[in-house]
Amino acid sequence: MEYVIASNVMLWLAVIVMATACLALSRQVGILHERSAPLGAVISDKGPEVGDQSPKFDLADYKGDVITLGGKRNSGADQLALFLAPNCPMCNKILPTARALANDENLDVVVISDGPKEEHEHFLKTHNLGKIPYVISADVGMHFQVGKVPYAVLIDRNGKIAAKGLVNTREHLESLLEAKAMGLESLQEYFEKH
Repeated sequence: MEYVIASNVMLWLAVIVMATACLALSRQVGILHERSAPLGAVISDKGPEVGDQSPKFDLADYKGDVITLGGKRNSGADQLALFLAPNCPMCNKILPTARALANDENLDVVVISDGPKEEHEHFLKTHNLGKIPYVISADVGMHFQVGKVPYAVLIDRNGKIAAKGLVNTREHLESLLEAKAMGLESLQEYFEKH
């Protein structure tokens, strides 16, 4: 009987030590989570710089409607050029965010891609873009020197590039709008200064 009591006491002590260790670890994970802020969209050092006048394009979208990318906008809305590829899994995940931004913000979103027509037909059948124009043009991507997708360029209402970068997550895409609102090239610039 003494062995049973001793083993129960030892087991309870082990449980208490394990519970204390779990609490300490969860506290440390919380502290680490607070300290690691999202960095935002990663800016490439190629193409037109933030603050430069954006190249202006008059383009036909997939439906045949002519849209203007870049240049001064009379509507007063900023414009987001979102470069995607039909077979890119990350691009598929960023589309709902782009649709939400087009609906909720004063923002005109244009999706730009290139490649074979069959891939675009399948992509458009499986994804609801709503009112967002879908443009197939390799020329636009070359002018902005887009190397990887999903990539976004935020063009302000005056036709200047306000922010740009790789946008693999919702936070990256929203960081372009935050950077513009703060008057910065990117959120990385903010974290470097503070």
